[in-house]
Amino acid sequence: MNAPSPERILLSPPHMSGGERELLLDAFDSNWIAPLGPHVDALEREVCERVGTEAAVALATGTAALHLALLTHGVGPGDEVLCSTLTFAATANAIRYCGAKPVFVDSDLASWNMDPDLLEAELKRMAAAGARPAAVLTVDAFGQCADYERIEPLCERFATPLIVDAAESLGATCGDRHAGTQGRCGVYSLNGNKIITASGGGVLVTSDPGLAERIRHLATQAKLPAPHYEHEEIGFNYRMSNLLAAVARGQLAVLDERVAARRANFDSYRRALSDLPGVSFMPEAPYGASTRWLTCMQIDPAAAGVDQTAVRETLARQSIESRPLWKPMHLQPVHQDCRRVGGRVSQTLFETGLCLPSGSALTDRQLDRVAKAVRDAFSLAGHRAA
Repeated sequence: MNAPSPERILLSPPHMSGGERELLLDAFDSNWIAPLGPHVDALEREVCERVGTEAAVALATGTAALHLALLTHGVGPGDEVLCSTLTFAATANAIRYCGAKPVFVDSDLASWNMDPDLLEAELKRMAAAGARPAAVLTVDAFGQCADYERIEPLCERFATPLIVDAAESLGATCGDRHAGTQGRCGVYSLNGNKIITASGGGVLVTSDPGLAERIRHLATQAKLPAPHYEHEEIGFNYRMSNLLAAVARGQLAVLDERVAARRANFDSYRRALSDLPGVSFMPEAPYGASTRWLTCMQIDPAAAGVDQTAVRETLARQSIESRPLWKPMHLQPVHQDCRRVGGRVSQTLFETGLCLPSGSALTDRQLDRVAKAVRDAFSLAGHRAA
C-alpha cells in the first residue's frame, strides 16, 4: 500500500485572522458590493494612520496603482523611466502601459535593490547628454527597502520624480520612515501571496492630497460631477471593491504579527541551514528593517556541489513549493529592446537564489521539514553537514 502524500507546503499562502470574516459579512449585509463604499474609505484612512501619509487611494491592483502613479507624473510615449531590474513583471509592465520604456538598473549586494551608485552614474550621464528620465521607479525587493537615504537626494538633485514600488514591503522601514512613504508616492500590493492580502488589490500612498484626488478621479473612469456621465479625458476602472477593502482592513489589523512571523521564519531557516557549504541568506541593510516577505537564500554551486535548481527539485519531490528569485527584467525577452545599467549582480542573484516557503502560518514542524529537505539535497550531492 502506497504511503499517503505529504502535506503540501506552499511558498506564501494567505493567512486569515478571523476578523476579516466579520468585516466582510458587514460589507455583504450592507449591500455595498460594487467598487467604493465605507470599507474602502476606512481602509484608506487606516493605511494613512499606519504609515504616516496624508492620503491613500485603494485600487483594484498594485499594478493599476503603479500605472496611475506614472501617468500622473507625466510619463508618456518616448519617455524613459529608470527602473529596478530585479522585480516582478508588473513594475516594468506599468511603464510600458504608458508607452514609455524602462531603463533597467542593477542591484547592489547590500540590499539586493537598485544600486545608488549606478543610478547616480546614469543620471549624470543623461544630464550630460541633455536628457532626463521621466521618473525613477524603485522596487523594495522581497520586503526590504532600497537605500532611500541616498536615492531620494539623487532624484531631488536631478529633478526627477521618485515612485516607490513597495508591493512586498508594507511593514518594513527605512530609517524612521515606513516603506512606501519615500518619493512622490508609494504602492502596496494586497495580492494573495503578500504579507497581508485582500485576494487582490493595491493601495497608493502619498503626502500630496491633490495627487491622491487626481489618481482617484482617473481610477473612477474620470467621471466629472454631473447628473449624466460627463468625461473630458480617458479614465480607468481601477477602484477597489468594498468587499475586498473589508478583508484588507481585517488583515491590516494584524500586520505587525504577520511581519514578526515572517522574520521568525527567516531566523529559523538561517539557524538551521547556515552551516551548509556555499549557503548564504539575503542580507538586511543597516538602514532599516525588512519584512522578510520571502526568505531568500543563495547557493554557490562551486562551494555547495549542488545548485538552486537541484535544491528546488528536491523540495518539489517532497511536496514543498519554492522558486528562484525574480528573473531580472533586462533578461526577459519582452524587454530586449530596453537599455540596462549593469546587470551582473541581479543575474547572479537569479542564478543562485532560492525563495523558501515563508507563510506567516508555518508551524515549527513545517519549518523543520523544509530545512531537512534542503539538507537532503546537499546530502544527495555528497555533503554530510552536521
